[in-house]
Amino acid sequence: MTGFGSSTAEDDRLSVHAEIRTVNNRYLKISSRYPELYAKLGSQIDKLLRSSITRGTVNLTLRIDNLDRTSDYLLDEEVAQQYWSQLKHLTEVCHLPLPDNLNSLLALPGIVIDNYSRSHTPEADWPLIEQAIQGALTELTEFRIKEGESAQSDLITSNQKICDQLEVVKEKAPRVVTSYRDRLHQRLTDLLQDQDVDFDSESLIREVSLFADRCDINEEISRLQCHLEQFDTIIKGDASQGKKLEFLVQEMFREINTIGSKANDVEISHAVIEMKLAVEKIRENVQNVE
Repeated sequence: MTGFGSSTAEDDRLSVHAEIRTVNNRYLKISSRYPELYAKLGSQIDKLLRSSITRGTVNLTLRIDNLDRTSDYLLDEEVAQQYWSQLKHLTEVCHLPLPDNLNSLLALPGIVIDNYSRSHTPEADWPLIEQAIQGALTELTEFRIKEGESAQSDLITSNQKICDQLEVVKEKAPRVVTSYRDRLHQRLTDLLQDQDVDFDSESLIREVSLFADRCDINEEISRLQCHLEQFDTIIKGDASQGKKLEFLVQEMFREINTIGSKANDVEISHAVIEMKLAVEKIRENVQNVE
């Protein structure tokens, strides 16, 4: 489900700002960005996010600043002198002048030391980082709850629309066979009225029986009714079950499609179209449900 949350936690030496963004996804996909120094905390960060989010694409950004900026980085003079000695020797061998500044020298590995990483461990900073992430998750959850309430209202409305159209189908279904029988009887009567021939009523009954068997949708109606009731129970429940809802939508569409293909009736076909439109709207919303 789409959402956003941010939070900042500070102590006397460190400031941690956490920002979490989520977008729709059928599965849970987590992407985290934070300073390389805290790479070993990756599993703990991932576990914390998974404890609150079960579905969607999650993007976490951590900005971690040392409030005492006076000694973040130091120059290792011993390493610098070794580099300079080697550079001086190389220029003498190659008969080249020494560089007039140390810019290129400072870029070499080991010259600049991250003093903070030497005096502090990621594990020591974890409580503050956890506090910031937890605060962002709390804000994210509040945001997603508001979005969820709106989605729940739309889902209930669409589900009720399918229920209403299903009642139309249930009312019209018994008349399909009767209407077919009457039409077939009238058609045969019109065709044979100028002929000295009587049609066989048993053949008519047999044909109507075969038609009744082909267009029987009672089983589909019963299954669809069961799916609708289960769907309503889930969306009104406390737990979020997006994947189960998505599966139910597939089953609902299958039953509605079968009803449309078997029931040879214009009014039922109209009801089926309305149900399919409602199912498609449900499908779009369900993809945004955790």
